[in-house]
Amino acid sequence: MGKIGKKSKPATRISAHSPSHLKLDSKSILNYFEERREDIIQSIKQLVEIESPSDVKQSVDRLGAVLAGRFSDLGGKVEIHKTEKFGNHLQVNFGRSGSKPVLLLGHMDTVYPIGTISTMPCRVDKERVWGPGTLDMKSGIALILQAVEALRDWHGDDLPRPVTILLVSDEEVGSDSSRHITEALAKKSAAVLVMEPSFGLKGAVKTARKGVGEYIIKVSGVAAHSGLDFEKGQNAILELARQAGKISEMTDLKRGLTVNVGTIQGGTRGNVIPAEAKATIDVRIARNEDGAGIHREIRSLTPFNRRCKIEVMGGFNRPPMERTAGVAMLYEKASVVAKEFGWKLQEAAVGGGSDGNFTAALGIPTLDGLGGVGEGAHANHESVLISELPRRAALLTRLIEMI
Repeated sequence: MGKIGKKSKPATRISAHSPSHLKLDSKSILNYFEERREDIIQSIKQLVEIESPSDVKQSVDRLGAVLAGRFSDLGGKVEIHKTEKFGNHLQVNFGRSGSKPVLLLGHMDTVYPIGTISTMPCRVDKERVWGPGTLDMKSGIALILQAVEALRDWHGDDLPRPVTILLVSDEEVGSDSSRHITEALAKKSAAVLVMEPSFGLKGAVKTARKGVGEYIIKVSGVAAHSGLDFEKGQNAILELARQAGKISEMTDLKRGLTVNVGTIQGGTRGNVIPAEAKATIDVRIARNEDGAGIHREIRSLTPFNRRCKIEVMGGFNRPPMERTAGVAMLYEKASVVAKEFGWKLQEAAVGGGSDGNFTAALGIPTLDGLGGVGEGAHANHESVLISELPRRAALLTRLIEMI
């Protein structure tokens, strides 16, 4: 396959020597991206066919190398943040220093194991691009590539403002190795635009996300023969079941606080009083102020059966992204841009977290969900709508200029 992005001139060309494209009508700008629709599709296809599960460093690094080459071809200054366990994180800088950049934030890793592409191949039909990672979030990366190319077409090497791109390799597994990089770059940025997929088929951007916590509760009891020595046993599963009921009662839907007992493991055989049991607990909070309280409640659990022992591990790995004044300001700007192109941009508050949670919690204006429009993230029907790709590219590019 030749290099994607090297193409003949389309009919509509907005050159760096033309008057500012801001004076052009929105129809011409949309036409620019419509004529590059196939390029965006081919970019998505190229990225999807390079499988990149979070736990296979070599594969994620292969994708990172391809992207580093493509951004370098566009004039970007590439910086690699090396890691041992996960794929290397990719940072690319565009434009001159002097003013604070816009940070375009995303991730290269997916939830699909190596080999998924053989049973769930990337395919293109009249309406959608299908395949593992199309929506979450390789279409978002393709839109970044297209936006940067457009800015260079319109403004030359001197972009209207500096742009920093950060694509991490461990977002799907908690961002432990990349969080400090994300936060450091965010603190130097005027705003953060997160290229995660939009919400729903109407393409809503995300102005609020819940914070995410994960806890593991281990119960130690006493093993015994369930027939011969029943009284001598202390049932760890029974104790954990009682704890699970208590934990579930901590949910407060009015506050947007949910506590879910997601997995339970324990026991060895049906005729043995189980000596060990373990549960994984997922906690979501809509407001940062609720984090300390629910953390304290879970960590201070005590056994119902005093002859059992309880060990609680874990905590919050993502603060909530709240709809602050900075988030609302970015949404209003994006709404103005969308209106220019003839549609009403909706917003949504969602339960899942992203790396935008980190940047918003720092007080940096953050807008999430600017990537592809589709459905089926992490599922076998994952796909993006082709018709939405040009205007998502237009929205991103114009928003970068307006910040």
